[in-house]
Amino acid sequence: MSFWYNVRTGQVETDANRSIGERVMGPYATEEEARHALESARARNEKWDEEDEEWEHRNEAPGWDD
Repeated sequence: MSFWYNVRTGQVETDANRSIGERVMGPYATEEEARHALESARARNEKWDEEDEEWEHRNEAPGWDD
């Protein structure tokens, strides 16, 4: 069974009672993972933002903007 996080209601749903696609995040293997979907997504986004920032500045020589 998969678990889903409903972004409109803040509730965890299962395959049996899952809302339409754009309202849910998932699937997650456990109810606990689904319950923390927003926190996990936020952490992933922050990590990707940091990686993007590093990628954008990868060829800059230190001190060029001084």
